[in-house]
Amino acid sequence: MIPWLETDSPFPDVAQALTTDAPGLLAAGADLSPQRLLMAYRNGIFPWFSEGQPILWWSTDPRMVLMTDQFRISDSLKKTLRKVEREMAAGGRWQVRFDSAFAQVMRACAAPRRDGPGTWISEDIIAGYTGLHKLGYAHSAELWLDGQLVGGAYGVSIGRMFYGESMFARVTDGSKIALAYLVRFLRQHGVKMIDCQQETGHLASLGAAPIPRAQFLAHLRNNIELPQITVWVPIAPLAADS
Repeated sequence: MIPWLETDSPFPDVAQALTTDAPGLLAAGADLSPQRLLMAYRNGIFPWFSEGQPILWWSTDPRMVLMTDQFRISDSLKKTLRKVEREMAAGGRWQVRFDSAFAQVMRACAAPRRDGPGTWISEDIIAGYTGLHKLGYAHSAELWLDGQLVGGAYGVSIGRMFYGESMFARVTDGSKIALAYLVRFLRQHGVKMIDCQQETGHLASLGAAPIPRAQFLAHLRNNIELPQITVWVPIAPLAADS
């Protein structure tokens, strides 16, 4: 039986998360205020629930993470990235931006997919993370083509820890291009790990891998108290590290 949280309830210890039936499920209830979301992420907890369900809070074990120095760029993606980088330098058709259309990225991530329905991202989720964005804790990486948003990703940044939430693409590799710029930026700013929450084949193909929750929490605790990243400007992912 998982605990029900009121708006002023603290989260239970993540060690109390279920290990069978719904592995990782920790609690239900409370709200999606920016303050509650920050409390969750600082403790290795994230919300995930479907329309019509109460708010469900999770702490999975193992935890899927992407180490920024393990991000895989295929030869075909590398070719596309070079094209985008040239276009950006010349003020051409392709542009990558950060934080210019955060809510728009979230809504694109929530939209129905070609291979299925829309995601779990509800209006309440959009409101909560938009609140985090206004406070400087949530950010979007965006790919634009001829002034139209065609790919993107968003997540939460606390200290030198980044929690990836969702991606979308309206052109081939649109989400991967946005992610490549985001990963390059985070790596340049000392962020070594991106939380991916749950294991999928797509994430594994990009270099993500599961680690024990205890290892994830130890890394989190060592990085969330580091200085917050305050200036978000895209960095070309194929540029040499400085």
